[in-house]
Amino acid sequence: MDLTEIPDPPYNVFAKACPSRDTLEHVTGRWGALTLGALAAPPEGSLRFNELRRRVDGVSEKMLSQTLQALERDGLVHRDAQPTNPPRVDYELTPLGHEVAGRLLGLIHFVEGRMDEVLAARERYDTARGGR
Repeated sequence: MDLTEIPDPPYNVFAKACPSRDTLEHVTGRWGALTLGALAAPPEGSLRFNELRRRVDGVSEKMLSQTLQALERDGLVHRDAQPTNPPRVDYELTPLGHEVAGRLLGLIHFVEGRMDEVLAARERYDTARGGR
């Protein structure tokens, strides 16, 4: 088969109107990435909202709620609301969410492991430009 005969993929994140772009934004945005990472290794499989909020240090209730809704809509997070008093809501990754989070955690661990190099590069950059 000639390469010119290969059809375009059905989704192209570089195309402005492609729905994959929204999902990429949900996964790679600061709060999405941290939320997926936090849900990837909970102590007992799921986390309640406030447990998750404590794990994702610095996220507001509103932003975490919006992030969870986007990730749930994309099929990455499952929300289990139990009709108790007070209501109990647990969040956990779906199988697709586990796959995405695993790839994301690889990147997170890589960045964490190379921070000495990053900080040195920042220092060189700032010094060369007169400090920051």
